[in-house]
Amino acid sequence: MARILMVLSGSDHWTLKDGTRHATGYWAEEFAVPHRMFREAGLDVQVSTPGGVRPIVDPVSLSPERNGGDEQKVMELRQYLESIDGELARPLPLEEAAARAGDHDAVFIPGGHAPMEDLPTNAALGSILTDLWNSSRLIVALCHGPAGLLSANREDGSWLFAGSRLTAFTDEEERQGGLADRAPWLLEDRLRERGAIFEAGPPWQPHVVVDGDLITGQNPASSKDTASRTLGMLQALQH
Repeated sequence: MARILMVLSGSDHWTLKDGTRHATGYWAEEFAVPHRMFREAGLDVQVSTPGGVRPIVDPVSLSPERNGGDEQKVMELRQYLESIDGELARPLPLEEAAARAGDHDAVFIPGGHAPMEDLPTNAALGSILTDLWNSSRLIVALCHGPAGLLSANREDGSWLFAGSRLTAFTDEEERQGGLADRAPWLLEDRLRERGAIFEAGPPWQPHVVVDGDLITGQNPASSKDTASRTLGMLQALQH
């Protein structure tokens, strides 16, 4: 049975350019859809956060307006999150996960704006990513989840994923979402600055980039496709 570590932010906010706090958390679809797909496929799924704090779902991600007006979809997301509430209440501390990085075949980092606050500088996450990358195991990040990739640096200070093809929530999507002007930094810009070969798809449309053992999805609409590619690659590795 393949084992996957799903890393969620431990923050309930993103500090904006003017110092104010934008209330946020993880994006419901980006966590719930892959989590459910992984469990139904028989994977051993472990949720982890910095310090083992309970992750907070971004309430906006459970609004019908941000889910194409689909109230049935919102209800199903809520019900699924409620069904695994006990698991979410007791996540594995990332620090412990780092000490047992060899236990996992893959790491999956969902988005929401919260990862922008606490994951880019998280040393434990950087250690986990480095361990998996150096042993050719899967690293997957979705939407704002690739902010977590920024935590992994080589001993010479260069970024672990410099030169890798990837995608993430784009500057254009941030502008259309209304936060770009207030953001202290933009994810696409930062990834490009660190050396990523950034591949953007059309705003809000499913877009997944696979480069070796790195899988990245652009936005919430990419949740299912990103999880599907992850499952396919894990199944291939198991044979």
